Amino acid sequence: MKKIAHLSRREREVMDLVFAQGEATLSHILEGMDSPPTRPALRSILTILEGKGQLKHRQEGREFIYQPVHSRAEVGQSTLSRVIGTFFGGSLTQALAAYLSHPQTKLSEEEVTELKGFLDSAKARGKR
Repeated sequence: MKKIAHLSRREREVMDLVFAQGEATLSHILEGMDSPPTRPALRSILTILEGKGQLKHRQEGREFIYQPVHSRAEVGQSTLSRVIGTFFGGSLTQALAAYLSHPQTKLSEEEVTELKGFLDSAKARGKR
């Protein structure tokens, strides 16, 4: 699994906006932020994210258009691994138990069937 750089809260907010749009200009990112920083501050954040290997850009006219380097799935896997390691001592079982035992967690029959399929597949891989 690829190692995804640790991001600050503000960097995650920027990445969320870029992921949501697929690609975004500085102006589009500013428009999407709840309490946006100044344009120069956001430029710095975008430069930092490029330095961390999270964003790339292309230039169209005077505007830079930013795109994520990693897929949403790659970032999700890396983030989930970090959460499981940090909060559940690396135990997927404890993480799932915490999630599934929460009173607001509701799983459809389709989700339960899909989870069972993932578990069966993992079990089969373990026997090889």
